[in-house]
Amino acid sequence: MEKFKFITEFELRSSPKVLFPYISTPSGLEQWFAEKVIVMPNQRFDFQWDGDSHIAKQTGLRINKGVKFEFENTSPDELDNNHLEMKLEVSELTQTTFLRVIDYSSNKDEAELISLWNGFMDNLKEIVGS
Repeated sequence: MEKFKFITEFELRSSPKVLFPYISTPSGLEQWFAEKVIVMPNQRFDFQWDGDSHIAKQTGLRINKGVKFEFENTSPDELDNNHLEMKLEVSELTQTTFLRVIDYSSNKDEAELISLWNGFMDNLKEIVGS
């Protein structure tokens, strides 16, 4: 199955230090991204949406910088699994924080992905007061 790499960026009026727990911890992710997030052994997370379980291994983590999750069983040979990367970047010029999202999956509907991520960001902005 062919995959699609969706990249988007959101301006957030909060510091990376404040935002980082929301993109990297189960309790933070549950507040805006998934209905439930359970930590499993070996840096694996169980993300739950609409009663469906999606297991992902945390394959990258840089404190106050970003996180990457690779979802299991999303390609026949496990070589091209779906993944999600969230990076916090600060503009040197304006000191504004941006959250860059790289969503790599079989969903090729860009309008649907834009709507989905805008909804997620609305939730996150409400929580952090951005």
